[in-house]
Amino acid sequence: MKKELYEWLSAIGIALVLLFVIHQFLFLTYSVKGDSMYPTLKDGEKVIVSRINYTLGKINEGDVIVFHADKKSDYVKRVIGVGGDTVMYKDDTLYINNKKVKEPYLDENKLAKTNVLLTENFSVKDLVNSGGKSKIPKGELLVLGDNREVSKDSRYFGLIKEKQVVGEVVLRFWPFNVFHYNFDPATEK
Repeated sequence: MKKELYEWLSAIGIALVLLFVIHQFLFLTYSVKGDSMYPTLKDGEKVIVSRINYTLGKINEGDVIVFHADKKSDYVKRVIGVGGDTVMYKDDTLYINNKKVKEPYLDENKLAKTNVLLTENFSVKDLVNSGGKSKIPKGELLVLGDNREVSKDSRYFGLIKEKQVVGEVVLRFWPFNVFHYNFDPATEK
């Protein structure tokens, strides 16, 4: 009886340690708040965020990330530009390093927009904390929500630091009927 109790307590202890390690260093769950990423992510949906992706790799344009907006709030947005990039929007078209970039995740919002442009014309130098430079400084990111008409993003608060990034959204698991695991714009419809 004593041996069986010890085995159960050991198994529970190991499970708790594994859960702690997974949550602290590998993955965490996050609840989407608001409509800034609509239709990609909707208010109330639950996602899994990988903390390890950026430990092993780099942040890329198009990644959907969660980052610390301030000490109390985390935001989920899409990375549009990384350090060294020049980014410009002109007539609802994205240009990264002077090359036109397709944004298929905006198609639905472009059809439903209420303004003339979904994304107003701007470049990196127009952002709040860019210092008037046309290139994104190393270690910083330009992030935007997919629902550009309602999103508070780099157009509002400027560039963010890479160290603010919690991780990459790798999976939407709730509700089950909208399960999705790939938010890479190169492979989206």
